[in-house]
Order: sequence, then C-alpha cells, then structure tokens
Amino acid sequence: MKIRFRFSPAACRELAPVLLAAVVALGVAGCTVGPDYRGAPDVAGVTSQTTYPHAPAGMDAHAPQAADWWHALGDSQLNALIETALADSPDIRVAQARVRQARAGLRGTQASALPKVNADAAMLRTRSPDLSALSGGAAGGGRGPLSLYIASFDASWEIDLFGGTRRAIEAASAEADAAQEDLADAHVQLAAEIAQTYVSLREQQSRLEHLRDAEKIEADMLDLTEQRRGRGVASELEVERLRTQLDGTRSQLAPVEAKITELLDDLAVLTGRGPGALDAELQPAKAMPAIPETIAIADPAALLKSRPDIRAAERRLASQNAQIGVHRADWFPKLSLLGSLGFSATDPGHLARKQNGTWLTLPRLQWNILDFGRVAASVEGAEAGRDEAQARYESVVLKALRDADVALSRYGHQRENVIVLRRRETSAEHAAELTRQRYRAGTATMLEWLDAERTRVLAQQDRISGDVGLVEDFVSLQKSLGLGWRRAE
Repeated sequence: MKIRFRFSPAACRELAPVLLAAVVALGVAGCTVGPDYRGAPDVAGVTSQTTYPHAPAGMDAHAPQAADWWHALGDSQLNALIETALADSPDIRVAQARVRQARAGLRGTQASALPKVNADAAMLRTRSPDLSALSGGAAGGGRGPLSLYIASFDASWEIDLFGGTRRAIEAASAEADAAQEDLADAHVQLAAEIAQTYVSLREQQSRLEHLRDAEKIEADMLDLTEQRRGRGVASELEVERLRTQLDGTRSQLAPVEAKITELLDDLAVLTGRGPGALDAELQPAKAMPAIPETIAIADPAALLKSRPDIRAAERRLASQNAQIGVHRADWFPKLSLLGSLGFSATDPGHLARKQNGTWLTLPRLQWNILDFGRVAASVEGAEAGRDEAQARYESVVLKALRDADVALSRYGHQRENVIVLRRRETSAEHAAELTRQRYRAGTATMLEWLDAERTRVLAQQDRISGDVGLVEDFVSLQKSLGLGWRRAE
C-alpha cells in the first residue's frame, strides 16, 4: 500500500510561513550564547621553565617514560598481579560503568537536538443508541456496530536558536571525557596500591625469615650456655638472659605471620578474588623487587599531560564553562515546530485516501519575559560552578607538582640511606661472627656475644626496612607522575 501526499496551491500558501520560519531558524542557529572554552588556564607559578627543585642527581628528565612501570622491577609475580587487577578488579569495573553512563548521557543529549516523531494507529468499534425510541417512536435497534480506523504521525522540533542545546552537548561530552580520565586514574591508583601491598608482603616474609634465623641462633646460644653452666663456666644469670632474649624473638613471630595473612588477603581482593586465593602462589618467600639503575621522570610540562586526575579536572572545567551557555540560553525565545498528519476511515482500505486525511502545522514561539530573576540566578550559579572548577583544576596541578617533587626528594634521600644501612649490616654481621668465635674460645663474655647478635638482628631489620622504603618510594614516584593508566577502547 502506497501513501501519496498532494498539496493544493492554497495549502502551499498556508505552509509558506512555516517553511520560512524554519529557514530563518536554521540561519540563526549558528548563534551560541555563553563563553567559549579556551583550554586549560595558566596556573600561577607554573611555566614551561618550571623544574623539580628537589630532584636527585641521576634522574633522566628527557627519556620516554614507561607506562607499565612495574616491569622495571623485574618481578614476574608482581607483573601478573597488576595485569590481573587491571582486568578483573571490581574498582576498575565501577569506573568503566561510569564511563558507559557518561557516554550514554552524551548520546541522549545529542538526540535531544533532533526532531521527535511519533506514530499512532488505532481501531475504534462502537454502536450508537436508537434515538427514535427515546422520543416515543418505534424502536429500530439503533445503528451499528461501527468500525473506525485511525492512523496519525506527529513531529516536533525545538530549534536551537541560541545554542543552549549545543552547549549542553558540549558539557556532556566534556563530562564523558572526565569519566574516561577517572578510569585512567583508577588504573594508576590500583597499580600503585598493589605494588605497595606486594612489597609489604615481601618485607614481612623477609622479616619472618630473619626472625626464625635469629631464633635458631639464640636457641643454640642458650643450649651452649646451659652446657657451660653445667661445667661451672657460665652463670645462671647468663642462661636467664639468653632465655629472655629467645622468648622476645619468638614473641615477634606471631604478629608478623598475622600481617602476612592480612597482606595476602588484601592482594586477593585487589585482584578481584576471594581471601585465601593467592596463599599457595605467594606464600613462599621471595626476594624484594629490584630498583632499576636509571629512572625517567620527564618534566613538569609532561606531568600536566600524563596525570589523569589533571586531565579529568580540566575536562570538568570545560563542562562547567559550557553550562553557563546552557543557562544563558533561557533568556532568549524558544522556537518549536509542531506538525501532525492523520487519516481516519471506516474501511482500512480507504485509510490513505486524500479526502480522509487531516494535517496540522504549528510554529510555536515561547519567551519567558518576566521570570523575576530565576534565569539570572541560574547563570550566576553556573558561573560560580565554573570558577570552582577552575580553582579545583589549579589546586590539582599544584598538588601534582608537589607530589612529584616530594617523591623525587624522598627517593633520592632513601637511596643514600640504603647504602649506609647495607654497610652497617655488613659490619654488624662481621662483628657478630667474630664475637661468637671469641665466646666459643672463652675470650668474650656471653653478654658481649648477646649484644653483638642483637646489633646484627637490628641492622638486618633496618636494612630490610630501608630496601622496602626505597621500593615504596619508587612506586610513589611512578604514582605521582601519573603512570600506569591505559586508554580504554
């Protein structure tokens, strides 16, 4: 069945004002109220010559940075944990869902700029009463039943005369970009958190090993001293001191073992698995990840482009700037074009006949001339929101530069501290061994041996903490540089 529309000259004359209004509307649609966004604003004190004033020597500010920075630590288990987390973590899926929500909102806003068309079809079946019977005549049974078939098409289109809809699309697009940057920032935060938790796990495992070694040595010392007491060459006081030292070492084992269990569960949850899922894989102790010899840090200008939280703040500033135009457009008239085309007939085969059709066109102009300052208040609120977003952007930039500079300073000082701690540990181990030999030969007292052994254990623990601190500072540095994110498809 084909439907053809034919309009008489009189109908065309009637449609002429509507068509003219549409042409005029399209001609002025290029007018967009509200301030145009000019890009990220300058931040006081931040220029192209800005540097990190506390960066240690040996940092390469021109080498390309590695996005997957954890590979530089040379630990395959850490690499696998981070890759798994970036793919399966619930936190990442939350950020991904927000990106989809923002994109759906953008598509909805874009669709609001297009015409809306509705189609309706109905069939009415009715029977009329016998009116002659009501006036005293003979009942004739009335008319009917009667069937009526109806089909209609309605269209409406609000012309975006002053760009309010275009500004709304601009704002929604910027919000979608900001959600994308939030997802990238979730990558950065998650990768750093897993690396720090993993390093803490290896620290506690290493500490547990050293405590068990110290326990064995102190147990041997106690056994030897008890034998010497039996021969009358050691006192009861020496035995009690060694027993106290051994009990003190054993008392440290349980908290360390509990901490290891906690860290194993933390890693399992961070990677999207249940508690205990990584026990078999990560329970065996392993050496601490090694720090690379050289680290690329780029420069502050590159930092402003690499940190997702800075890019997210800039996109939200763009969105708030567009909102000003959305509200300013309410000051001006709104033009809508409405149209309706309908057909009705008692026979469906006659529905498309010309004499059964009706049509209606309605250009509609609305202008809220007197609103008692409501639009002005909304515009003022949007401008305040823009100023807040700009201040927030500047704050994020300054804090990012602060984070990077502090992380560089800590890393440099910790690197020097680790060198000192390793020398101290070597000296303490050598002194403890010499004192043990002298004690066995009877030229040193038990107290001297005990003090040397205690110094050795403390030096080992300090060196472990120093190594852990260095790796943690490396991770914090990568996090402060905004590395570890991936562009989602």
